[in-house]
Amino acid sequence: MQKSQIQREYGLNEPDIDREVEAVLSQMDEADRLGQLYEDSVQAFETGTVVTGRVVRVIGNEAIIDVGFKSEGSVPLEEFRHEEVEVGQQVDVLLEAVEDESGLVLLSKRKADRIKGWERVLSTYAEGDTVEGRVSRKIKGGLLVDIGVPVFLPASQVDIRRPSDVSEYLGRQIQCKILKIDAERRNIVVSRRRLIEEQREEAKRKLLSTMTVGQVREGVVKNIAEFGAFVDLGGIDGLLHITDMAWGRVGHPSEAVSIDRKLSVKVLSIDREKEKVALGLKQQTESPWHNIEAKYPVGEKVTGEVVNITPYGAFVKLEEGIEGLVHVSEMSWTKRVKHPSEVVSEGQEVEVVVLAIDKAKQEISLGMKQTEVNPWTLVKEKHPPGTTVEGVVQNLANYGAFIEIEEGIDGLLHVSDMSWTQKVNHPSEVLQKGQKVTCQVLSVDQDKKRVALGLKQLEEDPWQRHIPETYVPGAVVRGKVVKVTNFGVFVQLEPGLEGLLHVSELADHKVDNPEEVVSKGEEIDVKVLRVDTEDRKIGLSLKRVQWAEEEQEAAAEAARPEPRLGGIEPAEEAAEGSAAGGATLFGRPLPTAEKGAEPPAGGEAEETPAEPPPPEGPEKAPEPADEKPEEAGEGATHEPAESAEPPAEEDQQREREPETAEGEAGPTTGAEAPETEQAEKEDSQDEPNEA
Repeated sequence: MQKSQIQREYGLNEPDIDREVEAVLSQMDEADRLGQLYEDSVQAFETGTVVTGRVVRVIGNEAIIDVGFKSEGSVPLEEFRHEEVEVGQQVDVLLEAVEDESGLVLLSKRKADRIKGWERVLSTYAEGDTVEGRVSRKIKGGLLVDIGVPVFLPASQVDIRRPSDVSEYLGRQIQCKILKIDAERRNIVVSRRRLIEEQREEAKRKLLSTMTVGQVREGVVKNIAEFGAFVDLGGIDGLLHITDMAWGRVGHPSEAVSIDRKLSVKVLSIDREKEKVALGLKQQTESPWHNIEAKYPVGEKVTGEVVNITPYGAFVKLEEGIEGLVHVSEMSWTKRVKHPSEVVSEGQEVEVVVLAIDKAKQEISLGMKQTEVNPWTLVKEKHPPGTTVEGVVQNLANYGAFIEIEEGIDGLLHVSDMSWTQKVNHPSEVLQKGQKVTCQVLSVDQDKKRVALGLKQLEEDPWQRHIPETYVPGAVVRGKVVKVTNFGVFVQLEPGLEGLLHVSELADHKVDNPEEVVSKGEEIDVKVLRVDTEDRKIGLSLKRVQWAEEEQEAAAEAARPEPRLGGIEPAEEAAEGSAAGGATLFGRPLPTAEKGAEPPAGGEAEETPAEPPPPEGPEKAPEPADEKPEEAGEGATHEPAESAEPPAEEDQQREREPETAEGEAGPTTGAEAPETEQAEKEDSQDEPNEA
């Protein structure tokens, strides 16, 4: 076989080359094995696992730990929880990373302890078990408790009632009950409240079985409310009401007790079904109400301090634990006190009189006005009925005005006593607030504390003389229409005096709407039909005035001389010697028709000349033929002379006319006609004579 150039150059043979190659290859296998061993060793140290290492040295604040890796790792000394660290000490650490930026292994003893602790806790405890630990720090929403691992204690689960500041529990060793375990998230929630409630429930059953009313027990104030304080009796909370804290007045429970204060309280009542206990603090001393009647007899005048003011009265303290009420109505004889603060103020010393005592309810009624003389006992003596007084208008009401006739004494001037004639709808039509006014005392009621006053009584009642004398039935007066109603018209005769013009007295025909005849504000002449002084009414008539005017015109027409037409003269004025005594024309007598003669052939009778008037003398002249009949009261109609009485149908129609409205003055109707019949007759008889 031909040798290669290498063999020829170096003088090597084939076997030597094989041995050398074989030696090199063997060395390469050893290197591969070492590399594999290194790779295997690195793979054994996986991140996130807990490994055991040895402290090889301590440098500064760090401990250098060999975990068997190609490089060492460091752990801060603070993770040893203030334990002594010695070289050669075995520790468990968590391998977080094989190499960091500096080439060291990244280790954590704290995390390793937590993992081991979780494994221990999960293997030892379950939900509902009781654990003990130390409160390490405060976090959002609660506390962290170290029971080997940090667990969460919510603020609402720290105690029976949530404390205002949970920081006071830091560093304390407490027992809790495990509420929830989340193994995947490594989260445990514990409750101290649940454990306390279970312990208290057991203690409550034992306590209620031995507790009796009247016992005195020790307790601790756990909570304070507006109405009282809750006292822990060692298994159950009892209520100490604010009214049972002291015999005196307690404004707020915090004035008598404080939280965590130990108290000796008396059991007042027990409700075993609802598990409620009422406690008392003041019941351990004698009640000041024991001999209250002897200390404060009714009618005695005493001095006290105003301690509280309410809308209905003031409470006056007579001594510690004894308070009485001065009602707002017992503060003044004369003043109308709307609120007690108008008379008294808190802290003021006042003199009062004991009015009544209710020992069972522990109540005393007091009065302030009883310390003074009641001015109402002197009102009747100072202002007897009929006395004229002067006062100031204090207030106006719909029904009258209140007038102060002396300090604190008000009298009522009713609207009906303000004017004899004017209808006053509201006192503001006559008076104003603050106005000085002179009145007459009408009556005094001392029991009801009322004084009745009158304004119109200072003057004579015009209905007694003035009105009857001024407005005589039959007289025609002038007035102004002030109000129009469906039943008639009110006519103002003078200021404050009105009369009723009934719808039936407006016109001869039937009037459906009075405004068809008159209008408001119009001045008209009316005739007075009647004046009723008892009911204070005046009845008027408009149509009777028109009747009188028509009668006067008729009387005047009858008295007028006959007209002279074409030189025709009466017979008595003709020339003397005329035997016929008839009329003459141009001095010659006219022919007259003979008695019983027939009319001419034209079919119509010739006009007969008027008879001469009767001679003057004492003999009474005959009444005119066309004079109206006498008025027959309401309902009479204007008829010709040949019909002396109205038809029966018209009488019935007028009887059906609406009556005068109740309470209003009106004309006479029906039975009232006789009252004015005589006057109407006299008027109708006098009218022709006057004409």
